[in-house]
Amino acid sequence: MYLSVINVEPLSDYQLLLTFENGEKKIFDMKPYLDKGIFKELKDEKIFRSVKISFDTIEWSNQADIDPEVLYEKGKKA
Repeated sequence: MYLSVINVEPLSDYQLLLTFENGEKKIFDMKPYLDKGIFKELKDEKIFRSVKISFDTIEWSNQADIDPEVLYEKGKKA
């Protein structure tokens, strides 16, 4: 079972503050992903800050998204 993301807030240094449906908040560091595929485009801060909720996860204006399970498992407690 996975938890849906219900809120996302872009932070400095390519980090995201995520709120999950159980109320838990986690910080997810995007820096390790910024040299991979479509995520390279997120180095542009305007695109990085375009992050929004899409169904049960997050998505950017360039159509990049990340599985909510990855966000939850690799996020650090806020």
